[in-house]
Amino acid sequence: MRQAKISRKTKETEIEIDLNLDGSGQADISTGIGFLDHMLEQIARHGMVDLRVRAKGDLHIDMHHTTEDTGIALGEAFRKALGDMAGITRYADVLLPMDETLTRVALDFSGRPFLVFRSTFSQPKIGEFDTELVREFFQGFASHALLTLHVETLYGVNNHHIAESCFKGLARALRKAIAIDPAQAGRIPSTKGSL
Repeated sequence: MRQAKISRKTKETEIEIDLNLDGSGQADISTGIGFLDHMLEQIARHGMVDLRVRAKGDLHIDMHHTTEDTGIALGEAFRKALGDMAGITRYADVLLPMDETLTRVALDFSGRPFLVFRSTFSQPKIGEFDTELVREFFQGFASHALLTLHVETLYGVNNHHIAESCFKGLARALRKAIAIDPAQAGRIPSTKGSL
């Protein structure tokens, strides 16, 4: 059973996540941030994972801590649910078009956290959501999933499309990378024998 429950509590946020990697794309999300909820729903639906998120944060200050800590907790959930990662595909990449926008996402469940994020926004906000928080989410996620993650928007104009293509690209790449590869026959996908 590739599932995980994560509970993360700090002075700034309280986050609970239930994740099933072998789900059907069901999402039950409540972070207090509408745009973040919408993006997490994309991860569930396009990643074909079942995801429940409950987050309470210091939104009276801003959305930073809640967004970053949700990324951290979700990364921890993926790492826990994958266990020793025996039999997974491990690597994946995707080109994700969204209208005028095209984003490339490539990842490796390497055990070595690293983020390259090359997506820029022409406005500081999408609605009430700070566009700089897109990167913060991805940083938290990659660091705690112990994932090497490259995200690059090759071109795009609409800021909502740019952000959403990053999240949908992540979801589609995750879906491929966490898939069980029958050719692996349950082995750890590394010549080192562990990840």
